[in-house]
Amino acid sequence: MQHDYLRYRIRSTAYLGDALRKRGIPVLSPFGGHAVYIDARALASHLDPLEYPGQAVAVALYEVGGIRSCEIGTVMFGRQPDGSEVAASMDLVRLAIPRRTYTQSHIDYVIEVCEQVAARADELPAYRIVDEPKALRHFTSRFEPMA
Repeated sequence: MQHDYLRYRIRSTAYLGDALRKRGIPVLSPFGGHAVYIDARALASHLDPLEYPGQAVAVALYEVGGIRSCEIGTVMFGRQPDGSEVAASMDLVRLAIPRRTYTQSHIDYVIEVCEQVAARADELPAYRIVDEPKALRHFTSRFEPMA
């Protein structure tokens, strides 16, 4: 364990979270050492949870700036054993920060892209699942914007 690196990593993650919060982007706190979580349901409040606000934010981050993220919410936890779907308690988008990979300028770029997405959050489309094998739903589902 390298304590100097650990302090740097935790501070870098907090830097990202603090910057997003200062720009009015809803994030969970306290920030951890590996990721910042955007509250997609609050950011895309015009979308019903079953319209997948987490997917909408994650897709927009990728389209606008190539930022890869992960929805943690209704898509991940909403499907019930009987096949029905209920909204998860939260719809989050995880911005994970891989170890020893990104520089300060990379984090600043992520902040800029998040700010651009947040500026048009009320325009993000709803999504729906259009295809999913029953056994492997979470790994191979296909999504498309709802018209």
